[in-house]
Amino acid sequence: MNKPTILVIDDERNIREALRQYLTMEGFDVQAAEDGVDGLNKFQTLLPDAVILDLKMPKMSGMEFLNKAFAVKQDSPIIVLTGHGGVDEAVECMRRGAYDFFMKPPEMEKLILVLRRALDESGRRERQDELEKMVDERFRFDSIIGNSPGIKRVLDTVRQIAPTDATVLITGESGTGKELVASAIHNNSRRSRGAFIKVHCAALTDTLLESELFGHEKGSFTGAVARKRGRFELADGGTIFLDEIGEISQTTQVKLLRVLQEHEFERVGGEETLKMDIRVITATNKDLQAEVLEGRFREDLFYRLNVINLHIPPLRERKEDIALLTYHFIAMYAEKHGKPKIQIVPKTVKLLENYLWKGNIRELQNLVENLVVMNKGQEITPDDLPSAVRNFSGQEELRLEVGIPLEEVERRAIIATLDSVGWNKSHAARVLGIGRKTLLRKLEGYGMTDSGDDSIDE
Repeated sequence: MNKPTILVIDDERNIREALRQYLTMEGFDVQAAEDGVDGLNKFQTLLPDAVILDLKMPKMSGMEFLNKAFAVKQDSPIIVLTGHGGVDEAVECMRRGAYDFFMKPPEMEKLILVLRRALDESGRRERQDELEKMVDERFRFDSIIGNSPGIKRVLDTVRQIAPTDATVLITGESGTGKELVASAIHNNSRRSRGAFIKVHCAALTDTLLESELFGHEKGSFTGAVARKRGRFELADGGTIFLDEIGEISQTTQVKLLRVLQEHEFERVGGEETLKMDIRVITATNKDLQAEVLEGRFREDLFYRLNVINLHIPPLRERKEDIALLTYHFIAMYAEKHGKPKIQIVPKTVKLLENYLWKGNIRELQNLVENLVVMNKGQEITPDDLPSAVRNFSGQEELRLEVGIPLEEVERRAIIATLDSVGWNKSHAARVLGIGRKTLLRKLEGYGMTDSGDDSIDE
């Protein structure tokens, strides 16, 4: 590990040499300069980790050095040394960005403590800047942020399928970013200049959904006072994204199947057959295969939708991404709400990484916005977190009502155990004292078959 480089600038030889010897003994790489001009030249060459600067010097004052140095490198903390008559000037230096000041001769032990704290805070800012840069440049694809193996597989698949017209079914829990993935597929496809039309199927009644998708003719039903073009018609030449596809009725399923098979439809109450050229992307947080077995979803429609299946892992399975997402949301909401740049201490990040995030990215995003808006300083500490996050032990309390069937008790115990181990099924099976195949069979019976790659949790 490289030693931090400290540049000492002081025209008093005794103080300069005393600082050099003491700092060297404390494990620093120390360089020295006897005036401001020599100090600025060395500063520009070395770009030191920190500076100890005398205010009263020949050739260039400490105040002048401070202004010129910050124009070169702003993240090197500068600690000012001053005599008894220069306190006001030292305070002005701090107002302009100096980290702290000491009266001459400085108390060495206290100076070392302040210097180490300054270096620690500077290093934390540098690490956060690096992570934010990674978010902006390296791990970002149409707002999809992450470096975990699971999200890398998603991005690789998106890059592979985006140029095609294949129908895509995106699966995953609520809040995992399914809409962002659908948008990334569209934006990187040959249809990117066309419309990207989104429909939330669960938000509309069956009648309204049919009208929303296919449009209607004037007078086709009460309230239809004019012809309306449907979302399929508006998406012609582009992409339509049907979110929560598992919520549509059997009647709508039949009509949607025809659209996928024949690329044509009629408006509600109309006779004209409309042709279309669109790509269909759907998403659901349900297990559609289980819905097929239960008779709630048409098998032929499922196979039409599931040409490409893209499973988005929950946030608890991609803990490596929590820091990246957190820094991204901090920067985004600080800018949105006009807040100064806010730092987050490493211990706070660790607590966020330890939490289960049942609401996934959406829950994390909402929490970070709250932390930014309510922050009174420029640092997010563990005390700022909700107690549920701050005090989370990694295990949840299993609550049961009196009189519930034993099968339901078993189901809840299995799911709670899986949650506590990040859905590592091999680990959960060992905790529960059952075989892994037994656990998978029970999950299948609950309609919770994992459509992702299950081989990586061994």
